Amino acid sequence: MTHDKITRRRFFFYGSLLAGAVPLAKTGYGRTPSLTALGYKSPNEKLNIASIGAGGKASSDISGCARTENIVAMCDVDAERAAQTFDRYPDVPKYDDFRKMLDKEARNIDAVIVAIPDFMHTCAAMACMELGKHVYVQKPMARTVWECRALTQAAQYYKVATQMGNQGYAQDGTRLCAELIWSGLIGNVTEVHAFTNRPIWPQGPDAKLTAAPVPATLNWDAWLGIASDRPYMEEYLPFNWRGFYDFGCGALGDMACHVLGAPNLALRLTAPTSVECISIEGQNDVTFPTKSTIKFEFPARGSMPALTLYWEDGEKNGSPYRPPGVPPEEPLGQFSEQNIPGPIYEALNAASAARVIGQRGAGTAGARAGGARAGGARTTGQTPRPPSSGSVFIGDKGVITAGEYGGGPRLVPMSLMNDVLMPPQMLDRTPGTYNDWIAACKGGEPACSNFDIAGPFTEWIALGVIACRIPKTKLIWDPVKMRITNNSAANELLAPKIRKGWKINWKVKT
Repeated sequence: MTHDKITRRRFFFYGSLLAGAVPLAKTGYGRTPSLTALGYKSPNEKLNIASIGAGGKASSDISGCARTENIVAMCDVDAERAAQTFDRYPDVPKYDDFRKMLDKEARNIDAVIVAIPDFMHTCAAMACMELGKHVYVQKPMARTVWECRALTQAAQYYKVATQMGNQGYAQDGTRLCAELIWSGLIGNVTEVHAFTNRPIWPQGPDAKLTAAPVPATLNWDAWLGIASDRPYMEEYLPFNWRGFYDFGCGALGDMACHVLGAPNLALRLTAPTSVECISIEGQNDVTFPTKSTIKFEFPARGSMPALTLYWEDGEKNGSPYRPPGVPPEEPLGQFSEQNIPGPIYEALNAASAARVIGQRGAGTAGARAGGARAGGARTTGQTPRPPSSGSVFIGDKGVITAGEYGGGPRLVPMSLMNDVLMPPQMLDRTPGTYNDWIAACKGGEPACSNFDIAGPFTEWIALGVIACRIPKTKLIWDPVKMRITNNSAANELLAPKIRKGWKINWKVKT
């Protein structure tokens, strides 16, 4: 790795790396055309938004949209969990079954937030799209590959505005990371290592199940939705469902749509050719493991070479991969004053670094790292906290690391940043995840993580979920036929099993 060539050059070259690889201005390459001709609202007219989910993450999604739009209906199966949000909107109709809400309120609704457990995303979102409602669906977009494909196709058919709630795509760090990669700064990228400290909930041997009476404030049948019937278990709610195969996607579902957003955009990832769980700890038949390593292999994309990507969860001490020449005290991944040793943090307050380091792009970075911190660097002598997540891009001319949402993209070792100039801006900067979707609902450009982008992205993450259930087996993927060609057991996991009385109205076209 020739770091000298990077530090000696105070300009960027644009060569064959960019041929056919960079979208024009907008982040949402491959998106559907603007929908202004389809009778959407004026940008000055408020949307009427309903929410399926009101407690937990749904609460902040509702607040994010309520800053500029009308909240007109809410549904949550758990009245106790939703109580605070319900109380903030005393005059808004409340329901405990989204089907009842849609039956009674559809004429008053323009768009719907879907922020409920992973296994119910598709059922709820599909019901909304059938009625012509725009949808904002929390990450992961869906629990299975079939559901991702179904939602992608349905959004195109119903011509609605969509967005997956993976904030990284709607923050400028991810876009800046892509521009640094496309500039040729580290040459051809053939390997990525991504990591997270999740799970932070019980799964593997730590997961317990205790049958109990259904709480009076919970509609258990509606919570179960499409999942097979079973007794209420205390451990499922309000959050630990994420670690159970029937309901969630484990650490992959919780964090991969964030952490892998920068690699997905910057490296223009398509469907992988194979996926394999190469290491696993705490495996069982009910929950995701305590720790796993998933290996994805991607084909060449235009002028970009074939790529191997490693996803490692359960990493409590930061990135398990450290490129040669990077000092042991230098953090990889998420950049914050909590995980940077004092002297290094001070160095990063230098103007040259301040132009690059930042969660929301060069402008805010300068204010945060260079402006707000100038003359007042972090106190030294503290023990840095291991970064909770991030990614490391390995090129044939250098290495870049970025944080949880693509934030803080920088060369490593960080000393190399002293002589780096920013590349020209190639991608629009973001108005924020909610504003992006709201503008799309009113006829603007499709949102940055609309289903044309989020669907294929989440599909390959969902393949990682399958690999976790069939470890130490290389699964060969045919995205056209939507089949794993070498393992019949794996194919049984591509689609959900739907309980009687529930439905997902879509026939996937392959």
